[in-house]
Amino acid sequence: MVTNAAKPIEVTEGLKSLIQSQSAMLAAQLQAHHLTTFPPNAQKGIRNLSPSEVAKLLGVTEGYLRQIASELPDLSNTSPGGRRSYSVESIHEIRKLLDAGARGHRRYLPWRSKDEPLQVVSVMNFKGGSGKTTTTAHLAQFLALRGYRVLAIDLDPQASLSALFGHQPELDVGPNETLYGAIRYDEHRRPVAEIVRSTYIPDLHLIPGNLELMEFEHDTPKALMRRAPGDTMFFARIGQALSEIQDAYDVIVVDCPPQLGFLTMSALTAATSVLITVHPQMLDVMSMNQFLAMTGDLLEEISKAGAASNYLWMKYLITRFEPSDGPQNQMVAFLRSIFGDHVLNHPMLKSTAISDAGLTNQTIFEVERNQFTRSTYDRALESVESVNGEIEVMIRKAWGRVAA
Repeated sequence: MVTNAAKPIEVTEGLKSLIQSQSAMLAAQLQAHHLTTFPPNAQKGIRNLSPSEVAKLLGVTEGYLRQIASELPDLSNTSPGGRRSYSVESIHEIRKLLDAGARGHRRYLPWRSKDEPLQVVSVMNFKGGSGKTTTTAHLAQFLALRGYRVLAIDLDPQASLSALFGHQPELDVGPNETLYGAIRYDEHRRPVAEIVRSTYIPDLHLIPGNLELMEFEHDTPKALMRRAPGDTMFFARIGQALSEIQDAYDVIVVDCPPQLGFLTMSALTAATSVLITVHPQMLDVMSMNQFLAMTGDLLEEISKAGAASNYLWMKYLITRFEPSDGPQNQMVAFLRSIFGDHVLNHPMLKSTAISDAGLTNQTIFEVERNQFTRSTYDRALESVESVNGEIEVMIRKAWGRVAA
């Protein structure tokens, strides 16, 4: 009997060569795109902000901001048309000046005190495309623009967060320059402070990622087999590394990989709070159900070995939400009926402004407003600020503070 069943594909030398050649071609094109977007002599930055944006960030009136600008003209820029704008560096300097006048009441520089614990927010989901990296980048930038000292950690080997911050994983991140360098098991482990990089926003730092992070997934089973008394278990290694630099930050935001491996388990153990992104579609919710079941089982197992899993809060963020989509509204209502106030009040709206900005590795805070219609940009920015403002309130409550 003759059948047309396809034969199993064998991993032949020819297939290996094909994959390698296509990988090389794709890498070359991506590098060319990166060089076009960011020439070798260019540095990624963030646009200047308008007086209304700055006044909102600082919590002052525009009139008071104009008074500061008149007294300190070097802290603002004036266009030929007479429009004033402020760089993020200038905003940071204004914060320091205002805070000094407020006699250290932390109104303008809201850094935590020694009695207020470091906040580590792990952003995660089992399924790609849920907006996890976009959420992480915007949260980190929002908090930094609000005056907090923030560290963003790219724990995803795909390193999309690093690319958003202008660090191409295959070009700009070398061996032992990811968090793996600080949590590895051998003599090449290095202090985490040596891995931290500054960014173009004051008080926002980055630990980039690349494929090297996968080495932790490969090394851990071997380390478990030969573990000596006193060795730090895999689930505590990220927390141990972060403890070395905790005094330098108020909030650490971790972009977790989209799978439940040793890296994710360690990030969960290090976290004080967890943010789970979910796209309100049936397939995504079904995938999240599997993710939650597996996570619960794994946390139970590692808790038997001494892992901590006491979180200040765990929230679900609805991402890529389209208010006019009936099925999505039904799914959001379904999730709220199950999880109640564990679902954030504000969803992250689907927006061409955010997706188009991502094509050039930019966030909504970085892209120029005039690239979009005013309503499109303002709608996207309002959504981002509403979501992250809600998260900021939870962080402040964890410190026993009132909302800003």
